[in-house]
Amino acid sequence: MPLCNLTTHAQTPSHTGTTWFADARASQKTLSHLLSLRPALSPTTTSFLDLGTGNGEMLFLLRSEGGFTGPMLGIDYSDASVALAERIAAEKGYSEGEIRFREWDILGREWEEGGEGWWDVVLDKGTFDAVSLSAETDAEGRRVCEGYKGRVLGMVKKGGRFLVTSCNWTEEELRGWFERRAEGDREEGGGFEWEGRVAYPGFRFGGQTGQSVSGVSFRRV
Repeated sequence: MPLCNLTTHAQTPSHTGTTWFADARASQKTLSHLLSLRPALSPTTTSFLDLGTGNGEMLFLLRSEGGFTGPMLGIDYSDASVALAERIAAEKGYSEGEIRFREWDILGREWEEGGEGWWDVVLDKGTFDAVSLSAETDAEGRRVCEGYKGRVLGMVKKGGRFLVTSCNWTEEELRGWFERRAEGDREEGGGFEWEGRVAYPGFRFGGQTGQSVSGVSFRRV
């Protein structure tokens, strides 16, 4: 699909590719949540890392509607997605390097961008969903999704945020995956603590309430 999106955009510039959770307005809700945080995030210095950036839509929104002008990087395993995001950025008039994009497989290569714990806000809009569907195992025999938290934790500054959006996991399940609970987290010098939720419309069925999309904000401590 990323290559198809790139080709279609070249033929029809108004087509900017597929945006995950567009029907739920996830990017706008994520932005609203970020703007509601207190103390407020600095518009000039807050740094953003977007995991599985796709067409870069989340970062463009942070710039254009959020007013954030600090460092921004979108990463994606697909070089075609990166090429599409870079093309859209140029067409929107962003200067080279103002919003950066690069190809990188979060599970396949060691993190090398910005150093350990460099980012104020790390965003995941569907990437953990995709990772958790994989039956692939790592060198220790664990499912690759079990190592995802450790990878993300190393990217976030102490005191920084990790926001994850999912259509496969409930809020409680996401807290089970990411929230600091084990003694080992403390021994490693920190972990994620639940900070809040991103509100999405709910539904009621069979006496139970739920949401088709869950958004959770964690803070690194």
